[in-house]
Amino acid sequence: MHMQVTEAVDAARGLSGEELRALQLERLRATLHHAYENVDHYRRAFDAAGVRPEDCRGLEDLARFPFTVKDDLREQYPFGMFAVPRERLRRVHASSGTTGQPTVVGYTERDIEVWSDLVARSIHAAGGRPGHLVHVAYGYGLFTGGLGAHYGAERLGCTVVPASGGMTARQVRLIQDFRPEIIMVTPSYMLTLLDEFERQGVDPRASSLRTGIFGAEPWTEEMRREIEERAGIDAVDIYGLSEVMGPGVSQECVETKDGLHVWEDHFLPEIVDPVTGEPVPEGGTGELVFTSLTKEAMPVIRYRTRDLTRLLPGTAWPAFRRMEKVTGRCDDMIILRGVNLFPAQIEEIVLRTPGVAPHFQLRLTREGRMDRLTVRAEARPGATPEQRTEAVETIGREVKDGIGVSVAVEITEPETLERSVGKIRRIVDERE
Repeated sequence: MHMQVTEAVDAARGLSGEELRALQLERLRATLHHAYENVDHYRRAFDAAGVRPEDCRGLEDLARFPFTVKDDLREQYPFGMFAVPRERLRRVHASSGTTGQPTVVGYTERDIEVWSDLVARSIHAAGGRPGHLVHVAYGYGLFTGGLGAHYGAERLGCTVVPASGGMTARQVRLIQDFRPEIIMVTPSYMLTLLDEFERQGVDPRASSLRTGIFGAEPWTEEMRREIEERAGIDAVDIYGLSEVMGPGVSQECVETKDGLHVWEDHFLPEIVDPVTGEPVPEGGTGELVFTSLTKEAMPVIRYRTRDLTRLLPGTAWPAFRRMEKVTGRCDDMIILRGVNLFPAQIEEIVLRTPGVAPHFQLRLTREGRMDRLTVRAEARPGATPEQRTEAVETIGREVKDGIGVSVAVEITEPETLERSVGKIRRIVDERE
């Protein structure tokens, strides 16, 4: 079985560009028919746009079809987007619903097989091999991260420790006792684990960990350096979202660390202008849009992810395009006194400032008619009062010079900003 996974990886990696495009077109046409015939929402949307599945004769014709957005999924809550009878579903997941009605996704038996295969392929690309011990600290439950990583690691032939999130001191203990080679976790929770290692007087660089597969939130190259230096591991990015499948839509290869190869035999990516929805020129930055090519229970057609990135030619997997690390979401953009800024831009500055920990939060307030942004960052344990004062000046100056806005800066005591088990809450908007 695990030999099969390795053989499947080699077969996919060996596809030529021409073979991949032929496979994509065949699967795309089947998906459009499947969605149109079985999902009321897609039938209405295609009809309203004046397109039929048979109008797709080449990959370029996909641009004629309408987008799908998160609100479409919310309006069909709970099971309206499914293309198979409810009895054929083997599992249902849902987004947290923090910003409204949760979005519900479902999987047939075959969907779970494909998902497991793609996460196994992703772990393999990250350097994981059969027999490795994998510590999964993504949240389990309705969130797709935990079970998605778990099934993929098992499919590859690894031994899984389903740690889930939380109980940080115990996680550090398990890592020391069980000696996993791989950890799968959000980057912000990895930093919390590293803090806990150090708090216990243990050097995380001496642990058994060799590779970290980090996803579920945007993170920067500076964050990668911080984690790699403190943990002594290779830190690679995994990408996915529940609406498209879950983790394993694309993966960074450990030998190149140059962006994430999109598993284009299953997901067709496009980049569009976030405002107009028009395609951007090749290599340009914009909003990532996905069409699923093999999903049975819940096909998605031109799903707008709100993630900002660009597509680049393949390297480690030559036929498969790479997406640049996602460092921002359309939704995360803060417009402050007419200037657009993203949390990732602040993160880069915080991470290269001496004496400051990589934990930060952006607080938006309004004073009179003026919006005000306060960058709150934690001091590293042992930072001197002089370093803290200097950090306030450095961060303020670099934000002003690099982004073009004035912000207030507060350096808080270590471990005072709220930690989430998974994703850290970056933006606190207190404006009325």
